[in-house]
Amino acid sequence: DGERGVPVAGTGPGIDAEDQARIFEECQQTEVGVQQREGTCLGLALSKRLVELHGGRIWVESELGAGSRFAFTLPAGHLT
Repeated sequence: DGERGVPVAGTGPGIDAEDQARIFEECQQTEVGVQQREGTCLGLALSKRLVELHGGRIWVESELGAGSRFAFTLPAGHLT
């Protein structure tokens, strides 16, 4: 399909299915993120914007208690 994916996995608390739809918006955090009081709440929003500017897409696969796997793809020509 002309895309190459780049996965990034974590062993954190995971992300509830309801939160997965909104975490790529500016200043949206999960309940766990708010409790930890860390970050600027812009990282995923900026990542999404950069990936999309290059014609790619980004997503998350996660289950509460099992960590998260973020991945993005870029058109093959952007990686050379």
